[in-house]
Amino acid sequence: MLIAFSITPLGVGESVGDLVAEAVRVVRASGLPNRTDAMFTTVEGEWDEVMAVVKRAVDVVAEKAPRVSVVLKADVRPGVTDALTGKVAHVEARLAEG
Repeated sequence: MLIAFSITPLGVGESVGDLVAEAVRVVRASGLPNRTDAMFTTVEGEWDEVMAVVKRAVDVVAEKAPRVSVVLKADVRPGVTDALTGKVAHVEARLAEG
């Protein structure tokens, strides 16, 4: 499955980049395939392992923020692997065709 999620620390002032970086650090340390962009971090793996990573990332932020907002989007597709890069490659191939 793929999970795209964003974590926003609330009540810590206007700049939240340092706390968001802590959440991304948790994701990268997980060893699961992942990608971070300006809006979301996407993680690929089995349900339990991906959700555990999201929970750990939220917990790290919650240690320093009185409130945490989480947005999740999931693509549950049993038997599919490498969707993190495969989906993008498929679209890029279509775009290259003109």
